[in-house]
Amino acid sequence: MALNSLPFVSSMELSQSSIQDLVKKIKQEMFSNADIYSFVSPSAYDTAWVAMIPDPHQPDRPMFAECLDWVLNSQREGFWGEFDGHGLPTIDSLPATLACMVALKQWNVGVKNIDRGLAFIHANAEKLLEEKYNPCPRWFAIVFPAMVELARSVGLEIIFTDRLEAMVAEIFDQRQQTLNTEEMEEKYHYPPLISYLEALPSWYDISHEEIVKHLSGEGSIFRSPSATARAFMVTGKEDCLAYLQSLLQRCPTGVPSVYPMDEELVKLSMVNQLQRLGLAQHFVDEIDQILSVVHRNYMNREGETRKINFVPAQLYKDSLAFLLLRMHGHSVSPWSFCWFLHHDDIMDHIQNNCQRLSSVLLNVYRATDLMFPGEYELEEARSFSRNLLEKSISLRHQDDNLLVFPNFQRMIEQEMSLPWIARLDHLDHRQWIEVNEINTLWMGKASFYRLSCLHEDDLMRLAMENYNFRQSIYNKELVEITRWSKDSGLSKMGFGRENTTYCYFASAAASSSQLLYDSDVRLIVAKGAILITVADDFFDMQGSMDELETLTEAVRRWDGHGLTGHTEVIFKALDNLVNDIAAKYLHQQGRGCDIAKILRDLWYETFSSWLMEAKWSKSGYIPSIEEYLRTGMISIAAHTLVLQASCFLNPSIPIHKLRPSQYEPVTKLLMVTTRLLNDIQSYQKEQVDGKTNFVLLHRNENPEADIADSISYVRGILGEKKKELIQHVLSDGLSDLPNSCKHIHLSCLKVFQMFFNSKNEFDSRTSEMLQDIKQAIHTPLEFQKAKPSIKPLTLPSGGKNQTIIAILGPSFKNQTIKRFTSYAVPLPMPRVGYGKIFMPLKFKTCFI
Repeated sequence: MALNSLPFVSSMELSQSSIQDLVKKIKQEMFSNADIYSFVSPSAYDTAWVAMIPDPHQPDRPMFAECLDWVLNSQREGFWGEFDGHGLPTIDSLPATLACMVALKQWNVGVKNIDRGLAFIHANAEKLLEEKYNPCPRWFAIVFPAMVELARSVGLEIIFTDRLEAMVAEIFDQRQQTLNTEEMEEKYHYPPLISYLEALPSWYDISHEEIVKHLSGEGSIFRSPSATARAFMVTGKEDCLAYLQSLLQRCPTGVPSVYPMDEELVKLSMVNQLQRLGLAQHFVDEIDQILSVVHRNYMNREGETRKINFVPAQLYKDSLAFLLLRMHGHSVSPWSFCWFLHHDDIMDHIQNNCQRLSSVLLNVYRATDLMFPGEYELEEARSFSRNLLEKSISLRHQDDNLLVFPNFQRMIEQEMSLPWIARLDHLDHRQWIEVNEINTLWMGKASFYRLSCLHEDDLMRLAMENYNFRQSIYNKELVEITRWSKDSGLSKMGFGRENTTYCYFASAAASSSQLLYDSDVRLIVAKGAILITVADDFFDMQGSMDELETLTEAVRRWDGHGLTGHTEVIFKALDNLVNDIAAKYLHQQGRGCDIAKILRDLWYETFSSWLMEAKWSKSGYIPSIEEYLRTGMISIAAHTLVLQASCFLNPSIPIHKLRPSQYEPVTKLLMVTTRLLNDIQSYQKEQVDGKTNFVLLHRNENPEADIADSISYVRGILGEKKKELIQHVLSDGLSDLPNSCKHIHLSCLKVFQMFFNSKNEFDSRTSEMLQDIKQAIHTPLEFQKAKPSIKPLTLPSGGKNQTIIAILGPSFKNQTIKRFTSYAVPLPMPRVGYGKIFMPLKFKTCFI
């Protein structure tokens, strides 16, 4: 080893060791009998609401002081509530901050916290509202006015500028219109207005009996801690108290937005996070265990009558489960989440509320990426969800998701413009880390479900270290393969395409989810792709027929004697590559595992197909579509790359599968789909060059059709063949190949789809492609500082028997605020001692 490489090796070893330590830590903390509630961070709104409940026996003290502790110690830079990927507050931080200040004011603690909160409101309210109030989302139109009323009523000095006051007046008007037009409980509306119990004004009449009627078996109002706290103060029901006590036993500090949570959904969301962060290969056993249990549960429920209480929550969970289960090879029916297509009223509700449900629709759309042949219900679900997502983007200011989570629009737009099949894993992982706030799991009624601070910091650090470590490997390998291309003479041929960087970028970025750090596969694929590009160009544009026949015969005999010039360079590079691959395989597998002959035959098949196409072109011969495809699916050479690389997967491909007569259906499907992808985007160039391809042959054989008809015909075949390939990759029993080999077929298809999705990117130098290469290989992710941990609360000193004076109590009086109408909510409180109170509602439901 050269001395100048030692520092790099040492750095690599340190990075890998750090990654291994983090993986071990996360496995111990998240997968070793960890409490599922430890995965999700508390909701500032719900915690503040529970903190306001007085002790029935000591009304001047909070019943749940631990929640008050959390509020005191969880303020960020002046605010409580949601924040974006940069730690900056989002629109929902306004009502959340007001709620927390009210809780502190009630118990006469946290004066400095309140001062900072007021400063935040005064400095940021106008900025956060200026583009988001006309109209504002449904949840905000109710919660914000209620919180303004409440804060002012308890003596908090909320001072607005004239311009901001005018904005808020419009939001008050929108609240009144919303409450006048909606029913208390709609069959498919979630969350229903009854779940906003603590925010509804006095004119919205709700009786004691109606509240009790809506209590669930465990004593909650729609599993909402805040609504249930209000119900307890109104009714004094022991069931509500038991629910709240159970909640605090399970979540002794901050409480989540929903309790009890759907633990299966939490686990699915964690698997989804690990996968999208590029960390799945570190947690293979843990993910398999979770998905096996989920699959078994879904199979046990198959055929049962589905009780659809909360359509958005159920649809989100079912579509996510389908996506993850199918991606990991489990047999699952599309009807496990397409059930909504059987309910016209549900579909009407989704259409009428698509802005509120855009993130649910996005999950449905993603699930349809994994479509098998004949699954027409998935086609219908895809069309339905796509149309509504496009509508949601056009109505951005009415979409709750796009306001609370601004980068969500970018997510939707990317999904719409660039399908999953055309995106490379490595770049997808980067975007999820950088742009999309990785600690967000999904959105609840009052706040996002987020990873707990501990898990968030550890996963963020692991994701970034893993990405940057891979990137450092890719950078090193790109230097190596650039040198190989130059030394072999392939980059100095003087004709055709010099695509060394493109070839390596595609090989590395498409396989990051599957290949180990030290895998030989990336370089084997990239070298093969470089050689194929140069040799294909030589056959297409440079070589004479005599040179082409001589080179092909040399490959058949595997003897380069007598070759000169370009033919000699190509053959020597090929010979060295095959010998290197065979030697590596022999070293790994041991004696009796010489694959040199079978690799030579594989390459001869490819060269023979190029020769046949050259003969057609030079002679003017027009083959039939069937004859063309038999040769064209070989000449595209996708199988040549995939099969020889599969020898180095674990488990590796059975050697006899490299012989043409033994190609698996998934290999043949890869050969066909990549050929058709190429032909759709290259027919114009090939027509000019006097060549033919599938699109042109179809038009020739169908003179009544124009070129658009022929393209549409080929796209139709391509679409069905891609579904078949995906089915063969993700289903058991359709192939004898190991899963690792099947998935590299899918990765190869994704590379071709990326290069030929809307135009021929492989032959161009677009700024978008160059930027992707830069992001994948050269530009590292930057680490963010970890968020400070929450310190234990120290209540004001003064002795064990110090009394905390309640500000919000029976004698609380309403204040009249200029330009706003305040409503007092009379609450019959036979046990608790509250009088009149204003309280905010929770946000609408959506899921990220």
